[in-house]
Amino acid sequence: MDTIASLFSFITWPVSWVIVQFHKVYGAIFGPDTGWAWGLSIVSLVVLIRICLIPLFVKQIKSTRNMQALQPKMKAIQERYKSDKQRQSEEMMKLYKETGTNPLSSCLPILAQSPFFFALYHVLSNIASGKEIGAMNQALVDSARQAHIFGAPIAAKFTDSPEKVEALNASLTDVRIVTAIMIILMSASQFFTQRQLMMKNVDLSVKTPYMQQQKMLMYIFPVIFAVMGINFPVGVLVYWLTTNVWTMGQQMYVINQNPTPGSKAQDAYLQRLLKSVTHHGEVRGRRRKSVVKVIVAKGSDRNENERRFFGGLAKAGFVAQADGSVIKGDTLPAEAEGAAAKRQQPKRQTKAQRQAAAAQATVSKDAGETSEPAAEKATTSLEKKPQGPAKSDASGADAKGEAQGDKPARPSRANSGGSRQQGKTGQRKGQQRPKHPSSKK
Repeated sequence: MDTIASLFSFITWPVSWVIVQFHKVYGAIFGPDTGWAWGLSIVSLVVLIRICLIPLFVKQIKSTRNMQALQPKMKAIQERYKSDKQRQSEEMMKLYKETGTNPLSSCLPILAQSPFFFALYHVLSNIASGKEIGAMNQALVDSARQAHIFGAPIAAKFTDSPEKVEALNASLTDVRIVTAIMIILMSASQFFTQRQLMMKNVDLSVKTPYMQQQKMLMYIFPVIFAVMGINFPVGVLVYWLTTNVWTMGQQMYVINQNPTPGSKAQDAYLQRLLKSVTHHGEVRGRRRKSVVKVIVAKGSDRNENERRFFGGLAKAGFVAQADGSVIKGDTLPAEAEGAAAKRQQPKRQTKAQRQAAAAQATVSKDAGETSEPAAEKATTSLEKKPQGPAKSDASGADAKGEAQGDKPARPSRANSGGSRQQGKTGQRKGQQRPKHPSSKK
């Protein structure tokens, strides 16, 4: 580690000078030889460096998103030219050039911090040895050697021998407890930072090897930092823990305010925006209007989160405009109506379900045809039963009429015959009104 740090000795003087300037400020408040003065000086160095690296961080976010969007095309190129590695590399470079994507952009913040990290390591190593370094004279070196953070000198390491720790006026137990806690916090913050990036700010609709690589890094990086951390001085652990916490907070802000399209973070952001629009009746803020404007411009290329957002606007009675604003609307947009109609379509039946329904319909039809003659027969029998007594009554009345010389018995036969005809006709045409006895056939 000392050999690598010596390669960045050219930046040692600027780093030491910045630390000395911050030490003057905090030394006037907490005392020049306290751990608070030197510890906060290192924290302030991190904050200053990270503020200067914000443009690179923004470029890293854009590059990461472009790489995620290019993963399907990259996978297609790999499948197409899997037997020709040279042609595969040429097509990859051509794709990067056409889209303006640089794969190394995602590593720029880490690469840019490396010189400062190793320069600080070089400064603290010289402090532990009692040697002047950069802008720090012997008095400042001796003051830094006396500075303790929770009982551990800022120049002590987890792997230091008891003799070296005693030379720094500290106990080995305190040094190892403090360094172990800081290593755990450093690894945990690294893991959480990578996890929130993978779980919340990744388009889950696209499964690519890039996502698997990022998932592996989520577990590998914390282990690497834990192993390397036992060789870092306490001051370097303060530096790295601070930069991890800064990265975590910065990334959390970006995820909440500018999430990746198609991710869970975008869904949460659009739901908050929908709640704000329905509460205030308008899109508040220039940045929010630009978000709505971009979604409107996508048209049919909107993802599921964006379509859900537009559906919520339509239910609330709002229609998004091309300039990012919203207006009151009584009707749903055509796209929302189409989506609703699509959701209301019945589920397609399987082949087995269709065959079962056809068999059931055939059985029902056969049962209906079988029951129709039975019903007809039952109706005929019911109508024929009273005809026996009616016929005998009619014969008796006819005989009686002939005996008494009265002729109105014939219409009774006609009536009886009409009743029989009515019964036969009623089986086919339904019930009919009986004819008057005096009417002609």
